[in-house]
Amino acid sequence: MSPTNLPEEFGNLEPSMRMPVVFIGHGSPMNAIQDNPFTCSWADLGHTLPKPQAILSVSAHWLTPGSVQVLATDHPRTIHDFAGFPDVLYEQYYPAPGSPEFARLTVELLAGSHAQPDHHWGLDHGTWSVLKHMYPNADVPVYQLSMDYSQAPRWHFELAQQLAPLRDRGVLVIGSGNIVHNLRAVRHGGEPYGWALEFDDMVRRSLADGDNQAVVDFLELGTLARTAHPTHDHFLPAIYTLGLRRRDESVRFVTDGFDLGSISMRSYVIG
Repeated sequence: MSPTNLPEEFGNLEPSMRMPVVFIGHGSPMNAIQDNPFTCSWADLGHTLPKPQAILSVSAHWLTPGSVQVLATDHPRTIHDFAGFPDVLYEQYYPAPGSPEFARLTVELLAGSHAQPDHHWGLDHGTWSVLKHMYPNADVPVYQLSMDYSQAPRWHFELAQQLAPLRDRGVLVIGSGNIVHNLRAVRHGGEPYGWALEFDDMVRRSLADGDNQAVVDFLELGTLARTAHPTHDHFLPAIYTLGLRRRDESVRFVTDGFDLGSISMRSYVIG
């Protein structure tokens, strides 16, 4: 969608400085209540990034095969979408307000993809476990965008490009997933696998070199890609961040490292 045919409501919103785009490797839900190098880096981001008017989260944990949904509730619920964790984790809540206004505008931006407003979802742990550290006061409106899991990675890249005008209206877009995510291969206390390091380094180098295509076309790596991502739900949020990247924008890595041998905790900021 070009600037000349943006939704009319955009003219009523004050332009802002262009917001950066963030990818967070969120890892285990336990990170919501832990202080470690990863969560400390998320907290630092909340202090150093420009304060947004709203946050749009693209989380690995909201998949809607065959449709695109935009969370449009005033007061999104906290979703505890996991099992087998300590009781204290289920007692955590993130009472941020929603943003029906930006949700409506996002639906209009994605009209060509037949996006629809949603009033039943909430903030899943891919969103709130990160934001509890970045914005602990829950004082920034938050909404989410679902991912149509029936579509190919390039489709998601092209859809994300349609969201670019949000960056100039104070919306911080956060992709939340993991650059490497293979729960079938986790090993407690173990070193990362060679294939995990190889895939993570390929993405790092491609991001640093501005080679979006190599990342979007990651499935062409065959066995390496399928081992790093037996399912690619946790990689798609990174592809959304690249769809929002301008050609002249660099990438700053804010943390790296692995958890459980097969989960990359790499996070980065674009712009």
